Amino acid sequence: MSNNLAIKLRSGTQQAHTDAENAGFMKCFVQGVIDRDCFIQLLKNLYFVYSELEAAIEKNKQHPVISVVYFPELKRQASLEKDMEFYYGSQWYKRISPSTAAQNYIARIQEISAHEPALLLGHSYTRYMGDLSGGQMLQKIAQSALKLSGYEGTSFYNFEQIPDKQAFKNKYRQALDTVPVDDTNADKIVAEANHAFYLNTQIIKELESILILALGRATYNDLI
Repeated sequence: MSNNLAIKLRSGTQQAHTDAENAGFMKCFVQGVIDRDCFIQLLKNLYFVYSELEAAIEKNKQHPVISVVYFPELKRQASLEKDMEFYYGSQWYKRISPSTAAQNYIARIQEISAHEPALLLGHSYTRYMGDLSGGQMLQKIAQSALKLSGYEGTSFYNFEQIPDKQAFKNKYRQALDTVPVDDTNADKIVAEANHAFYLNTQIIKELESILILALGRATYNDLI
C-alpha cells in the first residue's frame, strides 16, 4: 500500500498547478481584472462539473478508495445553485448549458465513474484543495472587483460547514495517506489529478477569448 499519497499528489501536480496559475485569465483575475460575464460563465461551467463530480462521488462512496475521502461538507453544487439564481434568476436552470470544454470534463468524470472510480480521487483532490486554498483569495478579489455584497454571487467559494479550512486540509491530507492503493494505482491517481488540471485549464482558455473582447487585446497582453 502507498502511504504517501498526499506527498505524491502535491509534488506530482506542482507543474500543472503552476501552469494553471499562469493562464492569462487567472493572471488577470488575481490582479482584480474580472469581466462580469466571464466570471458568470466560469461559475456556470463549474456548476455542471461539480454536479457531475459530486454525483459520481456519491454513487461510489462505498468504494474502498473513495470512502476514505468522502466528506459531504465539501459539496459545492448547492452553493453554485445559489450563484446561478443570483446571476440568472429563479429560472436559471432553463438558461444555462455547459460549454464544449465543460462537456469534455463531464464526459471524463462519467467515464472513470463507470470504469475506474478510484480515479475520481484525482479530481476531488484537484478541485477541493484548490477551492479551500487559492479559492478563498479569489472570492475576495471577485467581491471587490464586481462590487458584490456578502456572499451574493460568490457562494461557490463559501464553505459554511468548514470553519477551519487549514485544519480540514490537514485532515484531508491525513486521510489520503490511508487510502488503500499500491504505488502503481497511486501514480494513476496522480496522473488523473494532472488531467483534471488540464480539463479545468481548457475551460479557462475558453473564457480568455471573452476577456480579450471585453478588455481589448493590448490591455490583456499588458496584464499577462
